[in-house]
Amino acid sequence: MFLGSVVGGKTPKKFLPYGRQSISDEDILAVERVLRSDWLTTGPLVDSFERAFSERVGASFAVSFSSGTAALHGAMHASGLSPGDRVLSTPLTFAASMNAALYCGGVPLFADISPLTLCLDPSAADSAWARSGGRLRAIVPVSYAGYPVDISSFRDLAYRSGAVLIEDACHALGAERGALSVGREADMTVFSFHPVKHITTAEGGMVVTESPEFARRLRLFRSHGIVKSPEDFARQYEGPWDNDMIDLGYNYRLSDVACALGESQLKRLGQFLARRRELAARYRSALSSICGLVLPPDHPGHSYHLFPVRVDADLRRSVFMSLRDAGIGVQVHYVPLHLHTYYREKFAFIGGEFPNAEVFSAGEISLPLFPEMEDDDIDFVAERLARALFMHCPNERVTVRDLPRGREK
Repeated sequence: MFLGSVVGGKTPKKFLPYGRQSISDEDILAVERVLRSDWLTTGPLVDSFERAFSERVGASFAVSFSSGTAALHGAMHASGLSPGDRVLSTPLTFAASMNAALYCGGVPLFADISPLTLCLDPSAADSAWARSGGRLRAIVPVSYAGYPVDISSFRDLAYRSGAVLIEDACHALGAERGALSVGREADMTVFSFHPVKHITTAEGGMVVTESPEFARRLRLFRSHGIVKSPEDFARQYEGPWDNDMIDLGYNYRLSDVACALGESQLKRLGQFLARRRELAARYRSALSSICGLVLPPDHPGHSYHLFPVRVDADLRRSVFMSLRDAGIGVQVHYVPLHLHTYYREKFAFIGGEFPNAEVFSAGEISLPLFPEMEDDDIDFVAERLARALFMHCPNERVTVRDLPRGREK
């Protein structure tokens, strides 16, 4: 519960973050059991978590990694990405979505978002590929904020270009497209277990796939490229002490301690999702008539990692700071990747290339959303946001008396 108070404009004693983990006594006991066991890493809990996760998502294979970024890197490698190959994605995403391609020598090919979904626009993606003239190795649609991007709309482009389809679903664990869970339609789907995500392993990630070959490459990549089973050796097997490094890989393994936490958290995923959707619905009800505010697109299968609203770009700073001053930990998701200094200098972006992403980002504010929020937390955020906007957006249909009423402070 949000226990802070606002007196004389001072920051409350307790800050309401935009997201945070939910840890139960069962989670703590699960971790404690591993700490008292013989295995802390590369033990039986890794396989157990991967099996449970693949069953929950409905995928044949699940391969865990030490972070969502490591999982993206693994997926890029498994796709066969080579230096100079192009990777097509949205600029409205966290840096890791495209950085993982750069780690493999890939070249970014961005296309604009759809204002209706805030995800990669299929027609813009098709046009970007047609103009690029280079080899397209991977297409990486991002299910931004938990909105399940329409993967089927990219399947034809993947077929025509020979690209591997990798969904960045780091925001979208538990999201659904009709009867299908996110994780079942792309060639590989990547999830994150950062503490603000739907479940957490403290840090961690997962790639799911239907391809045994992709799964083999992913497992090899996360563990130094080393094999220990005789049938996997590229040279003569000498004995039970022997191992063979057959590819260049990394130490991207997830520990048994982390997997114990993840498997315990996974049991409550349905509960977490239901609460996120309840909170999002309450935001929509409270904010739907507020002048100068654009609400995020809805979808019946939305998993609501974020609740990103948009205000006029000229007002964003003042509204953002007003909410922060009230103890509300709003955030911005994201600065478009092509506007970051590295991408500007390395790939000659100048700004203006992707207007939909740039316009949305310039006014975006992510409101707090996590399962342990209470209803009156939502009401408090809605009231403070409405008041911040009312100062700049007077409207004859809305008076201060009519604004949403949060807790009295």
